[in-house]
Amino acid sequence: MAYVIGSPCIDVKDGACVQCCPVDCIYEGGRTLYIHPEECINCGVCVSVCPTEAIYHEDELPRAEAAFATVNRAFFDAGVSALGSPGGASDVGKVAFDHPVVASWPRSGGSR
Repeated sequence: MAYVIGSPCIDVKDGACVQCCPVDCIYEGGRTLYIHPEECINCGVCVSVCPTEAIYHEDELPRAEAAFATVNRAFFDAGVSALGSPGGASDVGKVAFDHPVVASWPRSGGSR
């Protein structure tokens, strides 16, 4: 099990979690960030720095955020970003698109 970024990150993408992640497993999409479930080492550092409280352990996702376990996992699949497991977000950089659930999410303020 890994940590998951939920809906509070959409259109915010503060990035504090990216800066503190010791294994570089948090990737940037167009509107939100995604944690690679196979690269995450479950250290929880990202949770402690997230100002929007958007990061949850997969086993502790609130019911309203449950779909984001699949969203984070599927983002890396061939049908979405096709990133697979590149072994680090810094080598990939920002990806211009998102998982369809995120792409269709109602827009909110705070985009950067």
